[in-house]
Amino acid sequence: MACFLVPAAEAVVVKAVEKMVEHSETEAALSTGNNEEKEIKLPLSRKLNWLFNMLTGGVVLLLFEHIWHGEVVPWFPFLTAMSSPEETAGMLLEMSTAGVCMAVLVTVVWFVMCAAADSIMKRKNSGEYGRVEE
Repeated sequence: MACFLVPAAEAVVVKAVEKMVEHSETEAALSTGNNEEKEIKLPLSRKLNWLFNMLTGGVVLLLFEHIWHGEVVPWFPFLTAMSSPEETAGMLLEMSTAGVCMAVLVTVVWFVMCAAADSIMKRKNSGEYGRVEE
């Protein structure tokens, strides 16, 4: 019914945090001056953008599915589950169970993805991959 609203809300919060982190990263880079060579790291703002994209993709797919099944309509109150108090209670239950589970699952997958990316970058910086001679 409205389970896609929970990941959508998380995506909005993640985008706001991403913009704040991006601004602080830019300020930090300007204040330190990137003159010296240091290890290459993926910035947190890029990782947060990954999470935003994952959440937004899921929300768009779920929204399409809910429109297809007639649960989201183009007139007020937009969600057919809000037509009666009983259906609204069911919608809130679905949001608190399925919606929260989806948002948590996407976030856990994102954490694993970030850990894997950091591991790969650490190996790349340490020279573990070796060079291919031509």
